[in-house]
Amino acid sequence: MPEIDWESYAKQLQDWSPKLLGAILIIIIGFWIVGNVVKILTKAMERAKLDESLRPFLGSLASVLLKVMVLIAAAGIVGIETTSFVAILASAGLAIGLALQGSLQNFASGVMVLFFKPYKVGDLVKLDGHVGHVLEIQIFNTIIMTPDNRKIIIPNATATSGSIENISGPGKIRVEMVFGIAYGASIDQARQVIQAVSDANDKIMTDPGTDIFVNEHAASSVNLAVRPWCHPDHYWDVYFYMHEELKKAFDREDIGIPYATYDINIIKD
Repeated sequence: MPEIDWESYAKQLQDWSPKLLGAILIIIIGFWIVGNVVKILTKAMERAKLDESLRPFLGSLASVLLKVMVLIAAAGIVGIETTSFVAILASAGLAIGLALQGSLQNFASGVMVLFFKPYKVGDLVKLDGHVGHVLEIQIFNTIIMTPDNRKIIIPNATATSGSIENISGPGKIRVEMVFGIAYGASIDQARQVIQAVSDANDKIMTDPGTDIFVNEHAASSVNLAVRPWCHPDHYWDVYFYMHEELKKAFDREDIGIPYATYDINIIKD
């Protein structure tokens, strides 16, 4: 059995110790500096009133990039060829990128959403057929909460691949409804009653006003289109309010609500 050359190992350890210690100090001090730089960057973004959904993303991205630079510097201290190290990182990045093409698409779409803001946190939107308020915009997904309290997680690439309906964007929305009255009822009286019910709700906007007009002469009724405006958050409140209160008001004013009727003609020989 060959004899172990402890003297040679000791000499190598002596030669490597300062480099290894220097690399460790570089990593410790470098990561501490990176943490402080990220904190300063975060405070600067807060002072600049940058979008809240954008701050965590930029902070984490800066942290990762700076820490990679620290690791490359530490590798150079130890004696590892930084060019080879960078080439290995690039090759690994390419391999990971090819394996995670779908995730990278979601990442790119998330960046586009954060910068161009087709919607933001709190907006009422329709994405991929789902309607709800944007709860969170993550790097890979957008999370919305539907009116019936369902949490929907939509990949960013899916959310941006089709049409994006930002219902909250203009700050107001029109509630479209149709109410039928009997042919024998007065259209003018029904219009006055509808307007009074609309005016009684402070969630319904007065500018623009509520549109009320004859929409159709149906088989058993005269249908009136009623279109009040409100804030998107009050859509369903206004919708249900109008249906309930108009039924009560029509009953009080004796405005007939039609039922399907048939004329039966009996022909005798």
